[in-house]
Amino acid sequence: MLLLTYLLVLFSLIGLDQFSKYLVISHFDIGESLEIIRDFFSIHYVRNYGAGFSILQDQTVFLSMISLIVVCALFYLLYTTKNTEKMYKASYLMIISGALGNFIDRIRLSYVIDFLDFNIFGYDFPVFNVADCFITVGCFLLMFLIMMENKNA
Repeated sequence: MLLLTYLLVLFSLIGLDQFSKYLVISHFDIGESLEIIRDFFSIHYVRNYGAGFSILQDQTVFLSMISLIVVCALFYLLYTTKNTEKMYKASYLMIISGALGNFIDRIRLSYVIDFLDFNIFGYDFPVFNVADCFITVGCFLLMFLIMMENKNA
């Protein structure tokens, strides 16, 4: 039953990521932008041939291998973590789903579809996607849990 729950969460999050990317590519041309909140948030369709902040450009095979290694390690942690530690499991599931969402793009397209574009206090933040959000939230949650655990030790 627990495995089915994990799979349902993973497929739901990956589905949300892939559906959001499908909407963007079906309604926008590459480089096209739609301002949603003036001077703050836009939908801006770009292709990212690298990793976060466009580092490691054109390293699709390397990035795909790193993604698979991380996903395997997190699946191991997911299954070896006590069932009472639900927040740890939630963080692992978010990171796994985000990594797999971007992995699907890399394998299918050789690039990742990015479209969330924020301008925060005059800083034009790099364009990202829903999978990146899952990875970021999952990592911050995991770091928070580890810090709280070490603080209480």
